[in-house]
Amino acid sequence: MSDDKKKETPDEARARQAQAGEAETSALAQPGAESDIAEPEPFTELENLHAEVASLKDKLLRTLADMENLRRRTEKEIADAKTYGVTNFAREMLPLADNLRRAVDSVPAQARDGLEQSVCTLIEGVELTERDFVSRLARFGVKKIEAQGQRFDPNQHEALFEIPDESVPNGTVAQVVEPGYLIGERVLRPAKVGVARGGPKA
Repeated sequence: MSDDKKKETPDEARARQAQAGEAETSALAQPGAESDIAEPEPFTELENLHAEVASLKDKLLRTLADMENLRRRTEKEIADAKTYGVTNFAREMLPLADNLRRAVDSVPAQARDGLEQSVCTLIEGVELTERDFVSRLARFGVKKIEAQGQRFDPNQHEALFEIPDESVPNGTVAQVVEPGYLIGERVLRPAKVGVARGGPKA
């Protein structure tokens, strides 16, 4: 290196770098100048996360709804099992209630006056047994259908014959041949009845 060239001092180096930086900034500021700074990439990963969260939330809500429906269905099935679980047994017991009633009805109240005390006591015992048996059926939701004098209902009554009677509305139950029973809200056995006809329309 020749002696006529002076060495660059640190201050001169900093000044030269500052001038070069200003020139580069001025060039970038000119219209049409291309920037080397890259545009930020779109937040695709964040969008994917949002979509995944929405999907999981939808699945969670559907699962909760399914569980709630299952819980309600299970509760209903348990309640039905408690109410209607004895249906077959109760149906088999109905003839016993019928026979006890027939035994009581076979001796009218007027005919009991001339009977011996022991026979009257026996009849009273049968009546007591019938009332107790019917009350025990009622504990399991079994109750008698009150059909006499009611409008004929094909859901609860079974018509065996018609009775000409103009004193009551047409379609009224005029005679109960065999009582019917309900268990809960279902018909355990329809009432067998005779239906009046010939009267005014209900």
